[in-house]
Amino acid sequence: MWEISKEFDFCYGHRVWSQSLDVEFSLDSCLMCRHLHGHQGKIIIYLKSDSLKSGMVTDFKHLNWFKKFLDDILDHKFIIDINDPLFETLIPNIDKKDLIAFKEGYKIVDTKPFKAELLELYESYIVVNFVPTSENLSAWFLKIAQEKMKKIDIKVSKIEFLETPKSKSTFYA
Repeated sequence: MWEISKEFDFCYGHRVWSQSLDVEFSLDSCLMCRHLHGHQGKIIIYLKSDSLKSGMVTDFKHLNWFKKFLDDILDHKFIIDINDPLFETLIPNIDKKDLIAFKEGYKIVDTKPFKAELLELYESYIVVNFVPTSENLSAWFLKIAQEKMKKIDIKVSKIEFLETPKSKSTFYA
């Protein structure tokens, strides 16, 4: 069995509106992750295979699509749960049923009706149907990677997602 990995970085913002703490372990009750904040995230995709093709699990260039997804869709965007109680405050005047859905499991605001001065507000959101914790994001990235890589018969064994250099979640296939 062989396993290879490739790392990707992107900047993003989020809010963990569901955060709660046990002060016995956290030592205080400050719910900082409930605030709007951002990170320099790192994703490590692990690919595995029982056999090699041309001496490789696959060419690392076969993950260029994932970098493009991060750069074009997620980089410098705010990932928000459609169920966040502040959704209507943060993204005003939007009917949730009018969001544009994508096969990768996210939605965006249709910006056509808005004047240029409002585009920066509305085009900065990526809407998902989960609280954007590092655990949920790693599961989402795994699903996206698995769906794409199965087209060339490559298995994604896990995703590691580092929200900060010292905080990591891992989701296994």
